[in-house]
Amino acid sequence: MSKRNDLITLLATRSAKRGNFTLASGRQSSLYIDARITTMSPDGLAVIGPLGLEAIRGAGWKADSVGGLTLGADPIAYAIAYASAATDAPVRAFTVRKEAKTHGTGRLIEGPFKPGDSVVVIEDTITTGSSALRAIDAVREGGGSVAGVLALVDREEGGREALEAKGHRVISLASASEITTRMPDPGPETAGD
Repeated sequence: MSKRNDLITLLATRSAKRGNFTLASGRQSSLYIDARITTMSPDGLAVIGPLGLEAIRGAGWKADSVGGLTLGADPIAYAIAYASAATDAPVRAFTVRKEAKTHGTGRLIEGPFKPGDSVVVIEDTITTGSSALRAIDAVREGGGSVAGVLALVDREEGGREALEAKGHRVISLASASEITTRMPDPGPETAGD
């Protein structure tokens, strides 16, 4: 089985749930994908790092660093940076805070990001694209340029199109439709007491 198939299976069996949910975007959905259950697990990290690095290089993006809005992007960026360590072109990972610190250096971007970096913005799950746009704005304000956006999961609800309409190329490692086809059957519903 390929690494991509492994990733989709992990997301479908661990991270995806059916029900009634309010997403971070405020939208209502019958599908919730808590990618962190997969991205923070050892086997998830072992698959995501090489797969993400391969996708970035396959897209032809020359990245100095990878990162995005905390918390969802963090483990993905770290896994990709770690996977790149033994290559000829290692990439650094960074994280974008939701708000600049009010103490210390007052930084919005943490980690070894440098002005002038070519960056791939990381997103765990794209719904509207707003988190990726916040990270893109922070990178540009910090003096970096954005090569593209790498999403772990595209929920296929218009976020990719919103980012592309603003001139950002988006690639995803998995889609919501791929994940839902692999979700375990919930079985017959049982009546409550």
